[in-house]
Amino acid sequence: MPVDPLLQLLSQKARYSHKEIADILQLDEKSVSDKVADWETDGTILGYHAVINSEHSGDTSVSAFIEVKLTPERGGGFDRLAMRIARFEQVEACYLASGGYDLMVTVEGPNLREVASFVSEKLSTIDGVLSTATHFRLKAYKVHGFLFEQEEPEGRLVVSP
Repeated sequence: MPVDPLLQLLSQKARYSHKEIADILQLDEKSVSDKVADWETDGTILGYHAVINSEHSGDTSVSAFIEVKLTPERGGGFDRLAMRIARFEQVEACYLASGGYDLMVTVEGPNLREVASFVSEKLSTIDGVLSTATHFRLKAYKVHGFLFEQEEPEGRLVVSP
């Protein structure tokens, strides 16, 4: 089933006014307002956020992507453990994934030591967590569809023997 065009617009730019959306989609403003209110009530729209360029804002926090292998639970699979992990305040995102691990968890902390402490003292000690692999984010190029402007190198790169 295709995504509703109204939801698609909101996911691209949540700051559109209901009037702007109505004009773009050729709808009346009240129907847009009612639909958005319904989605906020039923949990389709969970929230809104700004995408911040940490290099411009001075944010020095640390982000990490953590691969987590789990032992699935009888009768619940991965869900109960995944929700337990997702409830930690350090966890920004938690996804069930295919491949060599079961969960992909995104964690943020004020510094490297705090993220490492979270992984070693909280995440790794949960019954059912078999292993973790932590990858620290070094630089962002694109987040939530927003490309972080990067200067294009001019000309060809120098090649040396």
